[in-house]
Amino acid sequence: MSKFADIEIDPAIVKRAARGDVRAHEIIYRAFAAPVYSLSLRFTRVPAQAEDLVQDTFIEIMRSISKFRGEAALGSWIRRIAVSKALMFLRSAWTARGQSLADDWNEVTPGDVASHGVSSDPDEALDLDAALARLPSVGRAVVWLHDVEGFTHKEIAALMGRTESFSKSQLSRAYQRLRPMLSEPGNAVDGAGAIVRGC
Repeated sequence: MSKFADIEIDPAIVKRAARGDVRAHEIIYRAFAAPVYSLSLRFTRVPAQAEDLVQDTFIEIMRSISKFRGEAALGSWIRRIAVSKALMFLRSAWTARGQSLADDWNEVTPGDVASHGVSSDPDEALDLDAALARLPSVGRAVVWLHDVEGFTHKEIAALMGRTESFSKSQLSRAYQRLRPMLSEPGNAVDGAGAIVRGC
């Protein structure tokens, strides 16, 4: 689970924020800006775009906080808004590039990772972030949402406007691409292999 769940905000601060209290807005922003930025950067891989997503996310949070009912933790609610904004950004990027959500997986042939910029030299260890960065944006988003943020396939499907089987197949394909990158001898990501062992 991500850092969102670890952040606690006094319910009185949330009520003040719902009434438009600027100081309460600032407290919420300062508490959640770093995890929102981290999540946004995982999706975009570009710091300037991640910063834009943080701004968009907090604009939405402050506009909608009066509708927050407190049925879940504030962090869970903010995380859902951040994920939604990140996915909206990715959808617009896919549309702008004329790509579909299906990504370019079919162009990859098994055992051909070296031609896709993945080193087969064990001396060039890849960390998990570098391995995830090599995934197509859809696969990276599904891995992050499922394995790190703890979303179910049903939730991911709803967020992406797709089916559960789409989410499952994207996760499986991403695992297949990650395995060779993370299983090289001497790789520095001992615990990270757990992400690709669970499929």
